[in-house]
Amino acid sequence: MKPILVGGSIHPALTAALADALGLTPAARTLERFPDGELHVTVKEPVRGADVYLVQPLAPPPDAHLLELLFLADACRRAGAARITAVVPYLAWARQDRRRADGEPLGVRLAADLLSARADRVLSVDVHGAAAEGFFSVPLDHLTAIPALAEAIARVAPRDAVVVAPDLGAAKRAEAFGRLLGLPSACVHKARLSAREVAVRGVSGEVAGRAPIVVDDMISTGATIEAAVRTLLEAGCRPEVVVAATHPLLVPGAAERLAALSLARLVVTDALPVPALPGLATEVVPLAPLLAEAIRRLREERPLAELLATS
Repeated sequence: MKPILVGGSIHPALTAALADALGLTPAARTLERFPDGELHVTVKEPVRGADVYLVQPLAPPPDAHLLELLFLADACRRAGAARITAVVPYLAWARQDRRRADGEPLGVRLAADLLSARADRVLSVDVHGAAAEGFFSVPLDHLTAIPALAEAIARVAPRDAVVVAPDLGAAKRAEAFGRLLGLPSACVHKARLSAREVAVRGVSGEVAGRAPIVVDDMISTGATIEAAVRTLLEAGCRPEVVVAATHPLLVPGAAERLAALSLARLVVTDALPVPALPGLATEVVPLAPLLAEAIRRLREERPLAELLATS
C-alpha cells in the first residue's frame, strides 16, 4: 500500500516538492475555522491501514501550526491509519530545553509530549538542541541538512575561507562544515542581552585575511549574525561574507538587518517558507530530497545513519 502524504497549511510548496520526490499526490484535506475561531480539519482521502506522513514545520506562530498538526494527526488516527509520522522540518521550542528561572515551563518537553501523543514517529531537521530528542516518547529522527548546505557553499566560497560559528552553541556545526569543505573553523564568543540584542566578547581562531562563512542552525532576528559579521570584519576578515543556516525564520526586521551587512551570499534551506529578500543574494537549498530519502528508508526498514545529525 502506498504511503499517504498530508500537508498542513504553512508550507504547501514543501509538501508538493516532497510528494513529487516520492511519486505521490498530496492527500485532499480541508483546514477551516468556525466563526468563533475554532479550528476544524477534514482529511478527505481514506487512510485506513496506511502509513501517513504529515508535513508541517512549526513556523511562526508555532502554537497555531502545532495545533493544526495535532488535529490532522488525530483525524488520521481516528480514520484508521496504521502509522503516523510527523514530518516537522523545523521544531519550535527546541531552545527551551531547560528552565533558566523559577516559574518557567519546559517548552520543548511540552511540545514533545503533544507530538508523541498523536504521532508514532517524528522526522525533524537540524534541531537547535540535541537534548530535545530525549523528551520524546516516540522515535525522533534528527536529520541534518549540513551536507546539502555545504555542497551549495562549496560552489561560491573562496579557497582561503574560514568557517565561523557565531556563538559557542554552533561550534560543532562549524566544525562539521569545516570537515566537509576542507576549511579551518573559528568561533565568535557572544553574550545575549535580550531576545533581539547580543554582545560579542571576542573570536577564537585565525580569521584575519580570510573570507568568513558564518554558519548557524537558524536565523531569527539576525542579531547574532550581525554581531558576528561586524566582529569578524573588525578582526581583519575579508568583506566577502557567506552566511548559511537551515531555518530561515527571519522575523520582521531580520531581512533588512542582513541586507545592511552586504553579504556575498545567504544560503538557507526551504525548511520554512522563504520570503522575498530584496538586497540579499540568496540561494535556497531544497529539503525534499533529504526528507524523501529518509521516508524511503523508513518504509524499507533501512538505516538512516548517513542522514542523521551527529551532535
